[in-house]
Amino acid sequence: MDRRGVIAGFIGSKLVNKSGEGLVHDIILGIIGAFVGGWIFTALGHSGVNGINLYSIFVAVVGAVIVLVIYHAVVGVAT
Repeated sequence: MDRRGVIAGFIGSKLVNKSGEGLVHDIILGIIGAFVGGWIFTALGHSGVNGINLYSIFVAVVGAVIVLVIYHAVVGVAT
């Protein structure tokens, strides 16, 4: 289990809808968000997720927030 994904999922979920999606959803969306955040930051010429540090957690949280916003738009959950 990716620790960054767990942390990013928890923080991102709290930022987007204040109550979280549930532990399993938070972890899955956080891990996906870590990949998305890393891809976006790398595409912009910055370093992606590169370990467990504040910068990597920030990148993963940004990705998790993006994934959660898209998830809510597709599923139709009110934010």
